[in-house]
Amino acid sequence: MNGLLVIDKPGGMTSRDAVNCVQKWFPKKTKIGHTGTLDPLATGVLVVCIGLATRLADYVQAMGKSYSSRFRLGASSTSDDADGEVTETPNVFAPTRDQIDAAFATLTGSIEQMPPSVSALKVGGRRAHDLARKGKDVPLVPRTVRIDVIRVLDYAWPWLEVEVDCGKGTYIRSIARDLGTALGCGGLVQTLRRTRVGPFVAEQGVNVDADPASVKLLPMTTVLAGMEQIRLSADEIRRLRQGQRITASGGRTTPDGSEIALLDEKGELVGTCVVQGEQIVTQIMFAASLSTIA
Repeated sequence: MNGLLVIDKPGGMTSRDAVNCVQKWFPKKTKIGHTGTLDPLATGVLVVCIGLATRLADYVQAMGKSYSSRFRLGASSTSDDADGEVTETPNVFAPTRDQIDAAFATLTGSIEQMPPSVSALKVGGRRAHDLARKGKDVPLVPRTVRIDVIRVLDYAWPWLEVEVDCGKGTYIRSIARDLGTALGCGGLVQTLRRTRVGPFVAEQGVNVDADPASVKLLPMTTVLAGMEQIRLSADEIRRLRQGQRITASGGRTTPDGSEIALLDEKGELVGTCVVQGEQIVTQIMFAASLSTIA
């Protein structure tokens, strides 16, 4: 019961609700957690970690993501999407495609982005959306995010179809809001679908009402597929599990400070490490063989 599952989250359901559905497929006390919240309005890829794979959640959360979305221009919302209180912008002129492209150019790259007030971020130990829905001030601050590309697929006022490739922590709702602000017409997310998280894509997704007998977990090595790998002997693995540092016997090509996946002689995942000079410094070390996940 160790591995990953790609859920195709339906709209109208929180990420926590989706995990609760999945929880029923596994024995009680099985550790389960998702790797990035999707708004109730959003659908698509929700990567769920099962068992020991929960220790790899940070790696999944750091992966690049792709979204497809329909923006509505000419209006704004208290939540920056169609689930909030929507206000039409008066006396608005439809922007041209060139104006939209120019505005998007300022919203790509490494930018400072203000999260939506209705979000899962914690403010003083409380979720921002809880505070916002109670009418309280939500003192959020801009965060540095990476937006690799925004592709315009179609534009027919007031609807704008886009695809976005971005890094961790990016809010598509904020992109719609900031685009509307730049154009002077207002903007919000009407529909949103996450199509990719790292190597995990929507085509792999299973429904929350799937037959549990048909569900197969993806191996934990999927998370670390892009990482350099080193195979260790049984003695080296034993020493690492005892908290010792060792010199890698398999060699490496990545620079100092790089993360590396540790495999046993059979090619099974036993942990991850950072290499400092010739020394292996473990980050995650699993206590036993994970042959059951292959």
